[in-house]
Amino acid sequence: MSRIAHIALDDSNLAPPTPEIEQERKVAIFDLLEDNTFALPPRDGRAVPDGPYKLDLSIREKRLVFDVKTQGDDPAAEFHLSLSPFRQVVKDYYQICESYFDAVKTAAPAQIETIDMARRGIHNEGARILEERLSGKVQIDNDTARRLFTLVCVLHFGG
Repeated sequence: MSRIAHIALDDSNLAPPTPEIEQERKVAIFDLLEDNTFALPPRDGRAVPDGPYKLDLSIREKRLVFDVKTQGDDPAAEFHLSLSPFRQVVKDYYQICESYFDAVKTAAPAQIETIDMARRGIHNEGARILEERLSGKVQIDNDTARRLFTLVCVLHFGG
């Protein structure tokens, strides 16, 4: 089973999230655990431990860390990604999210829809970058990349 069965975020060193950010996090984790594709390809001729997997996401030393374990907590893989490629898209995503959350309170439905379309576009760009950065390390589908990008944003929020 090539999927994530458990996910944890190490947010111990982060500022407390806003209610909106906390809601985004809960929805992303729920959706991710309900439906995801996460397969470790063979590397350097070594056998790949079977899934499902446990995934711990964290930021350490200004790097995004994917710590993948088997259901029995045996190490399966660990990836360290530079945060640099994500900085601008995360910043843009938070700015558009703020506009969206403000618009939901007072704006007309057409204006909310326009902002939401822009938000989804930026989110898709972040998912694309994440897929590129994980290429060769793990195989994920677009929906999994989108949900993982949301969690990267949550971690980056305080990082």
